[in-house]
Amino acid sequence: MASVGIFLAIALLCGSPARAQSGNSNGSATSSATPPAKPSETQDSKTSDPDTTKLKIIVINSDDKPAGNASVYLRFNQAGGFLHKDKLAEMSFKTNEDGSVKVPNVPIGKVLIQVVGKGLHTYGKWYDITKDQEPIEIKLERLTHWY
Repeated sequence: MASVGIFLAIALLCGSPARAQSGNSNGSATSSATPPAKPSETQDSKTSDPDTTKLKIIVINSDDKPAGNASVYLRFNQAGGFLHKDKLAEMSFKTNEDGSVKVPNVPIGKVLIQVVGKGLHTYGKWYDITKDQEPIEIKLERLTHWY
């Protein structure tokens, strides 16, 4: 019981979020802080984040046909890593039959897009992503067969 009181004191002194809990005599925890945010407030903050945007990537082959089932990898720096240094975050997707991928919540700034498809050359390029980004169309060349 004394350790719970010490934890609360440390949490309050360190300015931790208002999620500090105190224990009851039956072992369950009760919240001593303000109630959590309403679901509508949480959803609005995720969808209206000014530092991220949605992105659409379209992958086609050299015949201008959709490259379905291609692997699309996104890499970008994300703040808040070890010792407050940026860390490299990664996302991976597969293209639909129409060769497209919809990517949610990509940070605005530099993003590395890499595409790997069966029978197609591997592709990789850094893009500067803006808030109102047009769909990115990537054309992959067929592999040449050496006999």
